[in-house]
Amino acid sequence: MVFPAIMTISGRCATAPTVTLSVDATSAPRKIFHASLKIPASPGDLTLYYPKWIPGEHAPDGPVIDLAGLKFSAGGQILKWRRDLLDGFTLHVDVPAGVTEISAELDFLSPAMFEGGFSAGSSATDKLVIISWNQVLLYPKGWKSDDLTYVASLKLPANWKFGTSLPIALTSGNQPNSETQITFQPTSLTLLVDSPVITGEYLKIVPLAEDPPTEMDIAADSAAALEAPQYVWDHYKNLVEQAQKLFGAHHYRDYHFLYTLSDHVAHFGLEHHESDDSRVGERGLVDETDRKLSASLLPHEYVHSWNGKFRRPADLATPDYQQPMQDDLLWVYEGLTNYLGFVLTARSGLLSAEQDRDDLARTAAALDHTPGREWRSLQDTADAAPQLYFAPEAWHSYRRSVDFYDEDTLDWLWADVIIRQQSKGRKSLDDFCQLFHGAPSTGPMVKPYTFDDVVNTLNQVVPYDWRGFWTERLTNHGPGAPLGGIESSGWKVVYDGTPTEMESSSMYAYHVASATYSLGLELREDGTITDTIEGMPAARAGIGPGMKLIAVNGRRFASDGLREGQVLRDALKAGATSSAPLELLIENADYYQTYKIDYHGGEKFPRLVRDESKPDLLSEILKAK
Repeated sequence: MVFPAIMTISGRCATAPTVTLSVDATSAPRKIFHASLKIPASPGDLTLYYPKWIPGEHAPDGPVIDLAGLKFSAGGQILKWRRDLLDGFTLHVDVPAGVTEISAELDFLSPAMFEGGFSAGSSATDKLVIISWNQVLLYPKGWKSDDLTYVASLKLPANWKFGTSLPIALTSGNQPNSETQITFQPTSLTLLVDSPVITGEYLKIVPLAEDPPTEMDIAADSAAALEAPQYVWDHYKNLVEQAQKLFGAHHYRDYHFLYTLSDHVAHFGLEHHESDDSRVGERGLVDETDRKLSASLLPHEYVHSWNGKFRRPADLATPDYQQPMQDDLLWVYEGLTNYLGFVLTARSGLLSAEQDRDDLARTAAALDHTPGREWRSLQDTADAAPQLYFAPEAWHSYRRSVDFYDEDTLDWLWADVIIRQQSKGRKSLDDFCQLFHGAPSTGPMVKPYTFDDVVNTLNQVVPYDWRGFWTERLTNHGPGAPLGGIESSGWKVVYDGTPTEMESSSMYAYHVASATYSLGLELREDGTITDTIEGMPAARAGIGPGMKLIAVNGRRFASDGLREGQVLRDALKAGATSSAPLELLIENADYYQTYKIDYHGGEKFPRLVRDESKPDLLSEILKAK
């Protein structure tokens, strides 16, 4: 329960206000939501904030640009307002004498095209919508989000169903062909923003566990997209069971996987304490290839309930959505989560151990071909996260991206292996999770931590120079990726001419042609070059991102009926037994040039193979508990 706070403002006592919020989503198919608010006020300047720093997004990316139709009134009188000149998320309303409450009207313009990311991304189609409350509200300055109480309601289109972790007070009008009105229990602003609503014409609820109650609430653009085989639901039930065993406790009252299946919304995963907002293509559950490629998404977001929501870096546990967040510990927040998601994906059966290893090989190989590691440390990828999340695809290998996800998957694997070796198999990173994230079970709460807390807990599991280990991991510049965990776990990365199952699936599903580990060339099936890796043959020849591959050895690259860059792949294979250079006809804006590359190494794709000289700890790590 949230209790109203008492605090002093300008020398007077005041009770934290209760705000009424009514959202009308009946025009969701048009990608527009209307909201009305009743906000307690007193005469003078009322400062209101639109949420800027959204938890889990790690950047000041609240979609204020899509806030429209803003009007304020009191007693039938329109009030003057102005945006703050130093901060576009801050509004100043002139409240006249005698007024104790103002009304606010606003519209949120959900992006109409497939664009944007996180809560700023496309969120509505003709058949479904995801309501992120931070899109449709304002809150008064001077209060913590924990202290502000919101009484929210939501109106949905006729015949639409919904799912949410937000406690409900009343549902009305849910008869055939009638709009549904949901009134939620009074809640803190913190919990409201942390509890999105998924709704749509085609929505399926799949129970996963009873204690605590856990379910999947899945909205899709078609009924057929919801009809996954039974074993898929069984694997998600296994995910819940394996996560409970991993952590030994939970920190939510109930949990809802909010899963959106659409080709017309932004695709991402965003964590919440008692739910997650995860979005993939329409056939993400029923198509085997699509399902494999997104298999680790829900494990990752589910882990965040423990790691990121319950245990949170102190610099990310801010009092409201206006205060800047500091991302320096994202190597724990996201990195450890990514590793545990990788582990739970195999333990639950969402991927086989071999498929999970294939994914790990792809991660290791990509980082081993990231020349940006030579100048940008892993720590700096976290420090620069607010910028890197929105960096362009071109030059990503030299710029680096949010590598604290993938590189720290390798680093936390390494830490897991060290614990197992130092304890002679008696302890593992599972023991760290139970100490750091575990008992006693609670409802939603935040327990902040620092770098020292992480190091001290690791030392409780097994004494080691953990401070030195993590300092080296965060500040080193290679050479190469941190492969110590893979190699010490009894496996090694090798390259051959045959793509793994996961590599083939990725090329097919994402319409890309991969010559990453041969030429250092990344491109789409239409020939558009998305990146070249500095120091590798394509870059040395003078090819760069933004150019377009037109022909290979005189044959058109984007040939009808040939996928995954088969023309280039065939040429690479042939070049392994030929002394002739590879000839690439490249378009660069309005100019064409043929580049000759003296490369004869054939195709190269990464995979993991056993090192029989060492114990197989990786298989033990991925084994279900």
